[in-house]
Amino acid sequence: MPSRFSLGRLVRVLVCAVFYGLFYFVQQVTELLAPLLLIVGVGWSVLPHVIGAIGTSAASADPQARDIVTHVAGTIPHQIVVGSHVVTAMSLVTDGLLMMAAAALCATLAAVAAREM
Repeated sequence: MPSRFSLGRLVRVLVCAVFYGLFYFVQQVTELLAPLLLIVGVGWSVLPHVIGAIGTSAASADPQARDIVTHVAGTIPHQIVVGSHVVTAMSLVTDGLLMMAAAALCATLAAVAAREM
């Protein structure tokens, strides 16, 4: 009489459990970081335009205020180099969207792994 919990079934459940845990962990991390990257990327890309709009309204009020706003707008970097990586506003938005796709994929794979257990 074969046992109900054969060695093959046990190995299959263990492998599915490991993959389920891995997929679920990646899903949680990407769901946490994706919105942050999107918000920072969109904010970084919009900030020069907002400061420019403030500068044009300040130009009619006070020339000194216009100079200050223009100086501040010029100090916003277009890219940041961290080691060998170049970070831009668009790359943050792209990474955020890719992380959202990875979270959806990992949620699907975790559900499949859970069903196989």
